[in-house]
Amino acid sequence: MTTDRILDKAVRREPLTRDEAYALYECTPVQELAAAADAVRRATVADPTVVTWQIDRNVNITNVCISGCKFCNFHCKPHDTQRAFVTSREEYREKIAQTLALGGDQLLLQGGLHPQLGIDFYEELFRDLKRMFPRIRLHALGAPEVAHIARISGLTTLETLRRLMAAGLDSLPGAGAEILDPDVRRAISPAKPSVASWLAVMHEAHTLGLATSATMMYGHVEQPRQRVDHLLAIRDLQARCPEGKPGFLAFIPWIFRSTGTRLEAEGTSTDFSPLEYIRIIASSRLILNNIPNIQASWLTVGRQTAQAALHSGANDMGSIMIEEHVVSSAGADNRFDAEGIQQAIREAGFTPRLRNQLYELRPWPLDDTLR
Repeated sequence: MTTDRILDKAVRREPLTRDEAYALYECTPVQELAAAADAVRRATVADPTVVTWQIDRNVNITNVCISGCKFCNFHCKPHDTQRAFVTSREEYREKIAQTLALGGDQLLLQGGLHPQLGIDFYEELFRDLKRMFPRIRLHALGAPEVAHIARISGLTTLETLRRLMAAGLDSLPGAGAEILDPDVRRAISPAKPSVASWLAVMHEAHTLGLATSATMMYGHVEQPRQRVDHLLAIRDLQARCPEGKPGFLAFIPWIFRSTGTRLEAEGTSTDFSPLEYIRIIASSRLILNNIPNIQASWLTVGRQTAQAALHSGANDMGSIMIEEHVVSSAGADNRFDAEGIQQAIREAGFTPRLRNQLYELRPWPLDDTLR
């Protein structure tokens, strides 16, 4: 099948075969990919003149982690008493109060695979946060953390998810996916729960009705076809989502940032190409025919590339990230406040609209009763 016919099939939102997806990614000129992806975006989103954005804060529960990811500068080992921390309740109180004052409605809560923090710790934490701030949403953990908590607590991952949801978990980020290929995972995250585990936890979250997102960190040791395989794994998992459940609401790809990482020391450094990022965004919109939202990762690719992505299949600019430490520690130094992200969206020719994690629109500016 020619690339023109594959593009036509993708624009009709029909699922591509693996070989068709490879050909789409590898052989289609980026301008044609972007135009086709933009046509799909305009035909599928509620209002093609709108680009959504969010206000939340990325708070790290702990920096202690035993997974040994070679791309992460943020983590430390349990015995590193000079660096190790677990965020206190008073710190949460201060951070959440500031988030609400700035119009945020959510914490993105992530940490590491701490060998001593089991299910009881997270249940108590989530309940305490909901008790202090009933309106704050907890977009928390990720599939590897759920699998780790289950293992050290002697639970199944399904039991763990149910208990976390009962304690206040509102949605599950797509963190920890990197590239969903076992060989890549062994090379960059040797002690992290497996690809099969990530997929299994996400499917269980979908069966429970938990809203999730999917991610991809590219540009390290993977090959181009492994990126496509990653997209197909996510698409096929979404196809298994029970009817009426939200499943994956969004897909967010971002470029690996190498500064100071073990991967950089081993010879793998960031080689960012804006055109390659546009190819990934556009291919994501065309291959992921069952995922409604594609997010431009301005934090890792910068303002201008993110703006170009909005004309190449992306319909969302993500969060202003009041606080973020993990990606920033490896060299991602872009910043936005609420006015800045809206101005960037307007410059790209769209109307900015504030949203929540479920992609429901929120009013902006907020009145005091909503803060």
